[in-house]
Amino acid sequence: MPSNCFHCDQSIMLTSVAFRETCDSCGSDMHVCRNCNFYDEGSHHECRESSAEYVKEKEKNNRCEYFRLTNEKRNTTDKKASLKALEDLFK
Repeated sequence: MPSNCFHCDQSIMLTSVAFRETCDSCGSDMHVCRNCNFYDEGSHHECRESSAEYVKEKEKNNRCEYFRLTNEKRNTTDKKASLKALEDLFK
């Protein structure tokens, strides 16, 4: 099942990601929290895996052993557009 790069939203056809893997489209690191199935902004340390060590930089390469490439489309880099949409909704 395809995933999407957290940075450029390009479709990724990988089943596993090596520690040093990069996106073919934009060159961003792939083995990052933002591309992980356990990543959750609402969870403690933004991770649903309670045994994982804390990772400060969610968009940089890390060595987390619990990493699982997500199949969800999560492009949250355009927060200003999201906030504007919310503002427009409640005007």
